[in-house]
Amino acid sequence: MIVKKMHEAGVRSEHAYLGAFASIGGAFLTWLTSNRKEHAGLDRADRWGIFVGEWAPTFFALGVALSQYEHRERKLFTS
Repeated sequence: MIVKKMHEAGVRSEHAYLGAFASIGGAFLTWLTSNRKEHAGLDRADRWGIFVGEWAPTFFALGVALSQYEHRERKLFTS
């Protein structure tokens, strides 16, 4: 199970949530930078922003999965 391996490697739900919020901020910064520096037009900037912004749901989903795993682990050790 990938969530178990991530947890064993030290990745916690807070890390995944932080990645999600960073992805949202990164999407805006990528869009802004592309729009100002590349001179390739708004369409290209939009594609870059959307590409980076699509990572956020994945990080949020991993955060939820890790959170559930952490909760289950705590329950096992406290019972």
